[in-house]
Amino acid sequence: MTVHTGDITELMVDAIVNAANESLAPGGGVCGAIHRAAGPELAAECAAIGPCATGDAVITDGYALAPTRIIHAVGPVWHGGEQGEAALLALAYARSLQLAAQKGCRTVAFPAISTGIYGFPAEQAAKIAVNSVAGVLVAEPRIRQVIFCCFSEDSAALHQAELDALKD
Repeated sequence: MTVHTGDITELMVDAIVNAANESLAPGGGVCGAIHRAAGPELAAECAAIGPCATGDAVITDGYALAPTRIIHAVGPVWHGGEQGEAALLALAYARSLQLAAQKGCRTVAFPAISTGIYGFPAEQAAKIAVNSVAGVLVAEPRIRQVIFCCFSEDSAALHQAELDALKD
């Protein structure tokens, strides 16, 4: 597992994860950037798939992107932490890796799911992301590399601190 700061759509990996909404519609933030970079075919495929439950994920083609697959993970909206948000976020990461492995993706990049307009506290989300991915990787040898692609230096620092804590 590594941390990268930058644009997830520019990474050379087998699959990138989209911080999707339940309708799988183009949105703002990471979701909007992925849809714009992939092209209109992505929105058409997502519309054909239909809704995806919070905590779950679906996989599509990558279209105009270098990654051949896009995994659309639906993270939870933050409601104060008393509505199962942590478990749903962990599930979204785990489900994404399960789909990646099933489709033969060996390298996967994640954004900081739910930390934008969904309001999940960034520090808590980074801990959940790193620990969830680490747990799946123990049981899933087909995944060779996971990159936490953060838009900001602050988010990258939080993810790196959690990776460093795993080594201790």
